[in-house]
Amino acid sequence: MAKVPLLTMNNDLKIPIFGLGTWKSQPGQVTQAVKDAIDIGYRHIDCAYIYGNEKEVGVALAAKLQEGTIKREDVFVTSKLWNTFHKPELVEGAIRETLTNLGLEYIDLYLIHWPQAYKEHGELFPKDEQGNIQFSDVDYIDTWKAMEVLVTKGLTKSIGLSNFNKRQIERVLKNATIKPANLQIECHPYLNQKRLINYCKSVNIVVTAYSPLGSPDRPWAKPGDPNLMDDAKLKNLAAKYNKSVAQILLRYQVQRNLAIIPKSVTKSRIQENFNIFDFELDQKDVDYIDTFDCNGRLVPMTGSSGHPHHPFENDEY
Repeated sequence: MAKVPLLTMNNDLKIPIFGLGTWKSQPGQVTQAVKDAIDIGYRHIDCAYIYGNEKEVGVALAAKLQEGTIKREDVFVTSKLWNTFHKPELVEGAIRETLTNLGLEYIDLYLIHWPQAYKEHGELFPKDEQGNIQFSDVDYIDTWKAMEVLVTKGLTKSIGLSNFNKRQIERVLKNATIKPANLQIECHPYLNQKRLINYCKSVNIVVTAYSPLGSPDRPWAKPGDPNLMDDAKLKNLAAKYNKSVAQILLRYQVQRNLAIIPKSVTKSRIQENFNIFDFELDQKDVDYIDTFDCNGRLVPMTGSSGHPHHPFENDEY
């Protein structure tokens, strides 16, 4: 079993560079996927309240803890605060619900899922009569202050951000008592996020790349949309290294010192994705993959368009 390298966060806690993503994993499939991943050697599971499958992840964790395959301290579990719970008084209740779902006493990393808040006390995607998302005017700085309390109370070991842009991260850092330990962002060769990653390195924030395979199963994908897995240039590289395109995409990010959380519910793919620690890409090939960038964002969160805190509409990066 390959030993997964660890990245050290700014609070001296460590995050495994490789984990299992659970976005879009259906209840009914995710329990087995998490069990398979742990058996294969995964020690990092990425969850979120909005994915609607935390209870199923919890069932898998409980089974593996009970049979002694892992101890609690062996596995790194991330979850995320959803947009309807940004009001400071709702934050603790949200993480406690996540902890109940997962069957855990603490999580390792809790992220603000998006900087923009939605209307509280209703649907998770609250809509008006025209079908537009209803916003809340909570400032994510106030949400961050409530996140810090969760660390003090021992409900999470680390806190961080997801889908925040540089300007928003700067604002959090200016107002933070506890610095964000992690930023999770969409990242793959069509959106390599080089400037944002370099900025995070400069302020000592570890970056996790979601959708590292280009999220081909995203619900809003349209026929004819570019598909990373079909990219002829990547297929040529895969042939050169005698690896799959997915393995090239994942190895690329590992060599950039990013944590990665590819999602799969298929055991053979969960295994294949993990088999990236027995080879290395030449630096010139990493540089070549960097040139594929075309600002090709696949998760644009258009439902929140017009929100004053929308991360992708009002900033350079």
